[in-house]
Amino acid sequence: MANASKQNKLRLYEELKRTIMTMELKPGADFDEAALSKEYGLSRTPLREVFRQLAGEGYADIHENKGVRVAEMSHHNLRNFFLTAPMIYGAVLRMAALNATPKQIAGLKAAQMEFKAAIAAGSSIDRMLANNLFHDITGDMAGNEYLRPSFNRLLIDHARISVTFYNPTDAKMQQSVQTASQHHDAIISAIESRDEGRAAHLANEHWNLSRDQIETFVMPSALDGQLGH
Repeated sequence: MANASKQNKLRLYEELKRTIMTMELKPGADFDEAALSKEYGLSRTPLREVFRQLAGEGYADIHENKGVRVAEMSHHNLRNFFLTAPMIYGAVLRMAALNATPKQIAGLKAAQMEFKAAIAAGSSIDRMLANNLFHDITGDMAGNEYLRPSFNRLLIDHARISVTFYNPTDAKMQQSVQTASQHHDAIISAIESRDEGRAAHLANEHWNLSRDQIETFVMPSALDGQLGH
């Protein structure tokens, strides 16, 4: 019975992460605790443990006496996202080049293969999830307990923004995805060769590629002058 409960908790945790990143659960939406408890066969205590884990990783917000909600994506969130993303990406890839293990590099290569397969198949959701996995592995590679929480939240919102703006019929976006894949290959090479300067430079190039695509859709115009290029 204990094993079944543990498996159900893990299944719920993974499913909620996926539905949050894919925007099936919208920012600010309330979790239906009664429905989730029934569907996954979990009592209140293990259900709350899942919510606390999600909140700790940036997927959810726990409001006292108001239940649990999907993490918001407000004007304030997006402003901070655009201001801090290039710094965090750069720091993570620089440290990944210094600290990555052979096993992690092998995992990164496998994630890149998934990313390329998703591009070929034309699945925007699979592409987003594979891209998220790729960058999540670089976060593990960095091995920094101070960067990791911020990077986790960055990846969540980057995934949600990507799902919101991505148009598979847009030729420019398709070309950007191909360029992103090339960046991934170059990032793997930089990390494998322990070239931290190259890794940090690629982080900036990779971020600018995303930024150019998504700022039209979500970035408050007042930020443009502050961010520069």
